[in-house]
Amino acid sequence: MNRDAAAALGVNPYGQRTDGLVALAAARALFSQEASDAHAAAGKTPPPGFVDPRPTAKVAGRVMLLRDNGKLLWLLLRDASGDLQIAISQKDVDETSFKFAKTTDLADIVVAEGRLMKTKTGEITIWCTSVGPGVKSLVTPPAKHEGLQDIEIKYRQRYTDMWASPETTAVFKLRSAIVSRMRRELDGQGYMEVETPMMQVLAGGAAARPFITKMNALDMQLYMRIAPELYLKRLLVGGLPRVYEINRNFRNEGLDKQHNPEFTMLEAYVAFGDCRTVMELTETLIRASALVVDPAGQPLPFGELSIDYNQPFRRVAYGDLFEKALGFSMRDTAKVRAECEKRHIKTKSPAGVPVADVLLINELFEEFAEKSVDPAVPTFITDYPAAISPLVRPKADDPFLADRADLFIGGMEIAPHYTELNDPDVQAQKFREQLAAADEGKQAEEQTYRNFDADFIQALKVGMPPAGGMGLGIDRLVMLLTNQRTIRDVVLFPLMRPI
Repeated sequence: MNRDAAAALGVNPYGQRTDGLVALAAARALFSQEASDAHAAAGKTPPPGFVDPRPTAKVAGRVMLLRDNGKLLWLLLRDASGDLQIAISQKDVDETSFKFAKTTDLADIVVAEGRLMKTKTGEITIWCTSVGPGVKSLVTPPAKHEGLQDIEIKYRQRYTDMWASPETTAVFKLRSAIVSRMRRELDGQGYMEVETPMMQVLAGGAAARPFITKMNALDMQLYMRIAPELYLKRLLVGGLPRVYEINRNFRNEGLDKQHNPEFTMLEAYVAFGDCRTVMELTETLIRASALVVDPAGQPLPFGELSIDYNQPFRRVAYGDLFEKALGFSMRDTAKVRAECEKRHIKTKSPAGVPVADVLLINELFEEFAEKSVDPAVPTFITDYPAAISPLVRPKADDPFLADRADLFIGGMEIAPHYTELNDPDVQAQKFREQLAAADEGKQAEEQTYRNFDADFIQALKVGMPPAGGMGLGIDRLVMLLTNQRTIRDVVLFPLMRPI
């Protein structure tokens, strides 16, 4: 659609308010073979008083294909619901509409109205009685058969990717439906959705480097939240028995196929529950989410894997996996250190301070034992060492272990689950141990932004009921359920380095 040509016709190439529009898929569904047959039976000269029974629809869509046969134009339109063909005949629209239609280009958005019919080739089509501008596109569209192939443009110009590649839009529609299904499930179980601060005075709730910002009005440094955990627990203290939040977290760390600096998490807490309570909740949520993608409940593909979400999730202890993978108990610290030295894993800091035993245990676990979990079987790894789980209650019968379980699917960690620590004295001591930075590596760096959260300890002193808590990575779950291999394909606007 040439802007000057449109102006010469008295047409605004940037459109106007249009009421009564229906989605292209809804318009297609209006087609009636019975009505079409009745119209055909009436012939080219229908009897007096005959009313055309074919339904009408008014639609708007982007032009994906255009075929000009002189006095008849065929356009394939696309919107978020799908594609639909329209036909514009010179004899069936007014002169201005037809002249405008002749100026239309690929990627323009047009508004059309007419009756639903079927062509000789069986294509459902709107036979237009009017056509007008939606908006003029000033860019050359991607190749019509290939969609958007340039990965850089795909992520930088998601707005182009979405209309050029219907599969992209389909993923994000599924993502929205999955989150909505989770909300319905949580609401139905009596959980209350809440919102907690995204800018926080202290960087707390998880061990990660935060983004730092400043509030000018109070001349105060703030941190973008790493996790909402400590605020949600405060709500349990305040008397809310079941709470959840679905919102953005921010971690100033690496970028890869599983990590984006801002990401979406579901966190939920239930008073008088425990780790197993929230493990059951997570199974329910994931199973319900899988049914959004395939209501028949069949196994879903993830790359070369086929994952059955309807089977009970496997549960296996951290220590059992460690021993099976490495051949000795994780509690044999002499063998742990010897194994680390054998595998060239540093056992001392640059200053010569010994790295804590539990950090070495976890280094070996993550490198060798964790990877032994079958990625096609949803698996809870339970009973982590208490020393690497500072917000988790130790197991009553074995304080060396924490009452914690992490869910792994498709080779990714999807969700941690805790029996929450609610003893203020023990929690205070664990905070101090974090701040002590026994080694001079990552923990020492974290001292620059970590502080003792005295208000959270005060909240525990007021009294937080025994509780179970969980955090579910929405982005990674959507990756799994929609068979996307990188987080950038399930985040509408992933962070990109500026050009």
